[in-house]
Amino acid sequence: MLAVLLSSGAAYAQVTVPSAASVAPPSKVVVAPVQPALAPETNAPAAASWKFIRLIKLPNAGAASLDRRGALYVADADNNLRQYGPEGLPLNTYAPTQPGHVAQVEAWNVTSTLVFYDDRQQLVLLDRFLAPITEVRLGDVLDGTVRTATLAPDNRIWLLDESNLVLRELDPNTLRGGQNTPLDLIIGRSRPDFRFLRQYQNNTYLVDRNTGVYVFDNLGTYKKKLPFVGLNMVGFRGDELYYFDAGAIHFAHLYTLAERRVPCQPA
Repeated sequence: MLAVLLSSGAAYAQVTVPSAASVAPPSKVVVAPVQPALAPETNAPAAASWKFIRLIKLPNAGAASLDRRGALYVADADNNLRQYGPEGLPLNTYAPTQPGHVAQVEAWNVTSTLVFYDDRQQLVLLDRFLAPITEVRLGDVLDGTVRTATLAPDNRIWLLDESNLVLRELDPNTLRGGQNTPLDLIIGRSRPDFRFLRQYQNNTYLVDRNTGVYVFDNLGTYKKKLPFVGLNMVGFRGDELYYFDAGAIHFAHLYTLAERRVPCQPA
């Protein structure tokens, strides 16, 4: 199940890892059943201000992302990408022409959405209606395996080249590389488990499940590491980073690191 909650206009989605096969034909729009949610029974204080508004019946939901307008983009069990409005109502569905596992989705730019297929090492850019714009086969432009990828506000793509331990920038239009940041000296002798990459407020955040969240500027220069371990992904809201853990959404201010916790108990 995928539960959608709102707090002061911001949405949050908790996801799990989907299977690696896609079976829906590319021309077929598949709509997941959506039903209004009943008020959850919770002992959380009213000050938490979370409102459980809708339950989307989408078993084994995968990678997910929010755009600036609050629309939700989430991969289903067959690795089709579904788009829902801010209130959880279905809008569009993208079904790829060949099977592939959706490892990451980035929709913050609104006008274009990035879908990264890690098993076939391919990037797909979609417009706001989930129609394909362009595709990039990473094997044609890189000598290495990409673990995670994200779309920057300038429409350039940042990649984590796991084979060579390099954070790379790529122009999807010219297929030319940009900034490259070697990570071997930054991570030292640790054994990283990189899971997620996201650019926000002119910084690039690289999530390592084992050691924390590495922060780089928009040119790829290393700045610091945030001490949040055991994470698969993070989200951003205003000047805060957030993640889901132990039945609550944890917020950390990006610049002061002040933390707060909001209980989250959907039905």
